[in-house]
Parts: sequence; C-alpha cells; structure tokens
Amino acid sequence: MDMDLASLPDAIWNMALIKIVPFLFVLTVIVFFHELGHYLIGRWSGIKIMAFSIGFGPELVGVTDRHGTRWKLCAIPLGGYVKFFGDENAASMPSDAALREASAEDRARAFQSASVGKRAATVAAGPIANFILAIAIFAATAYASGIVVGDPIVSEVRPNSPAAVAGIQPGDRVTSADGERIRYFSDLQRYVSTRAGEPIQLGLERGGANKTVSVTPDLQTQTDGFGNSYQVAVIGIVANSEQAAFRHENLSPVEALNYGVSQTWFVIERTVAFIGGIFRGAEKADQIGGPIKIAQVSSQVATLGFAPLLNLAALLSISIGLLNLLPIPMLDGGHLLFYAFEAARGKPLSERVQEFGFRIGLALVMLLMVFAFWNDLSGRT
Repeated sequence: MDMDLASLPDAIWNMALIKIVPFLFVLTVIVFFHELGHYLIGRWSGIKIMAFSIGFGPELVGVTDRHGTRWKLCAIPLGGYVKFFGDENAASMPSDAALREASAEDRARAFQSASVGKRAATVAAGPIANFILAIAIFAATAYASGIVVGDPIVSEVRPNSPAAVAGIQPGDRVTSADGERIRYFSDLQRYVSTRAGEPIQLGLERGGANKTVSVTPDLQTQTDGFGNSYQVAVIGIVANSEQAAFRHENLSPVEALNYGVSQTWFVIERTVAFIGGIFRGAEKADQIGGPIKIAQVSSQVATLGFAPLLNLAALLSISIGLLNLLPIPMLDGGHLLFYAFEAARGKPLSERVQEFGFRIGLALVMLLMVFAFWNDLSGRT
C-alpha cells in the first residue's frame, strides 16, 4: 500500500486537532470554573489574589487587572490554580517567610490571615463550582433539547438474570425501588446501576395487583457505541418502544433545573459508590482513566455534537470536584482537613507538619496519576 509522505504532516495535524481540541475545550471549561470558585469567594473574603492561571509552566499570554491579579494562560494545559498572597506555590502551601517580608497591609490580606471559616469557604468553593457547573449544563441541555423518557414496563426478562430469579415477568410495571417512586424506566436504571450485590425491594404492578420482589443486581461489563467497555449493575430486564412508550418530553425551566440537580446527584452517588466498591473489591480500579482516556472519550463524544460534549464536561466536572474533595494534602480536601484540625485545636498545624503533609499528598497524587496513565496505556488496543 503506497503512502503519500507529502500528506503525512497534514494527516498528523488533523488527527491531533480531532483528539486534542475537544479535550482542551472540556478541560479548560472545567478548570476555569473550579478556579473561578476559589477566586470569587477569596475576593469576597478580602484575600489578596496574586494570579489566576489556566495551565502550568511558562506563561503564554496574560494581563494584570486593577486589583493586581495576573490572569494568564500557561504552556501546559493540564490544570490551573489561583495563587493567594502568602502562598509559597500553586498548591497553596503557606510561606511564613513571605509574610515576614510583607507590609502590614499585605499581611492583613494574606490567605493565612483570613479566619479559618473564610479559608475553608474559599477552598471548598472550587469543588462546589464544579457541581454548580454540572447542574447548569445538565439543566441547560435538557431545557434546550428536552429528554427522552419511557414507562417502567418490562418487555423482556433475560434468562438466568437476577430479574428472572426474582420472578419478574414481561408486562410488569415497576412502581418503586426500596420505597422510592419509579416514574420512568431511566429512574429504575439509575437506581439499579449503583447497587451491585445489594438486594433491592422492587414494587410491581401486575394485572391490577401490587406485589414486592427482592432482586440483587449483578455487575456486568458492557460496551458503548465507540467500543469502550465499562461496568454497571443490571438486573436483566429490557423495555422496548412499544410497551414502554418511549417519547420526547420538553421541560419547563424549573423542571430542567430539577433534572440538572438530580443528574448531578446521581453522578456523585455513582462515583462515590464506585470508589467504595474498589475498596470492597466489588469494582475494578482499571476503570479509572487519565488524560489519555479523557482525550479519547472527548474526541469520540465530539463526533455526536456540541450538546453531548457539554454533557461530558458536566460528568468530568463532577469527577474533578469529588477528586479535589479527597482528604489528601495538596488537594482541596486536604486543606479542609487541616482547617478542621485548626478549628478543633484553636490554632493552625505547625509549618513543619503541613510541609510533611504536602509531601505525602504530592506522593499520593503522583501515584494516582501514574496509575491512571498506566490504565490509559494498558487499555489501548
């Protein structure tokens, strides 16, 4: 097979654009809103802000505003940071030396000079901004395009599935799950998907009579339209368009907002259940992905349109918000842990203890990054 070497650079460039541009769009939106949360609450708390950066490394372009904050775009677009006065580095490790050399006015506006409540609020604002962004995206796309729903009526029961063992039959309408109302078939799917190995009490309507059955979902590996495999809990029932009456519904602004909140909560619940499942041995850690996986999925979803790419950004925004809440020094959750100790003992932890914690946190974050990269590379075909 002949290869046109002259066209090879263009082919490589086009492939890079297909892979990288959606990834950078998604990541930049998420990082910007995360750091904006820190920035806005920090400004509201009267803390002096030195820099707002998208990316790390050498500055590509930037501008300094009238408050003295340097807004900049840097060369390595894999994150970002807000640097407050009194921080030694982008990880917000405190610098007593910088405070000693500062003027009294600047010391009063340093991050470390703020009350523990204001510092905690400023740190927590980043992950909270990620959750608000996800709610806004889910709500906006649902309001603009509507949602597809179907009635929770069973069309088919897979042989030897948990549903078959529980005695569920075609034609049954699922009315509740552990006492929670099931309105649409998607409600049932969402409820089941996070509960592998956990018995669920399903309320059924069959021939005008109500009954309750216990079903325990199995964890199964499935494949999406792009060939990516994932694990999800299922009970083995199918709904078709004839019996479930799948249809398109438009939402009012209030309904769309409620939808955004419920979708965001579901993703949070699913992610927390997944992490817990890893420690229990019920989930496989090879589902954790890094930048390569995110770039791959972003490029795939981008082929479906802008709205699906926005929804992917919402999913990743939630994941990054939860990741930052882990109680690991260097992450927002680690800072919040330090502030909890400070509030309990009435004074901050010593600089030596905090420095040791940041070193441990750096090691843990690096291990997580290496593990995610390993999963990315080993999962490629």
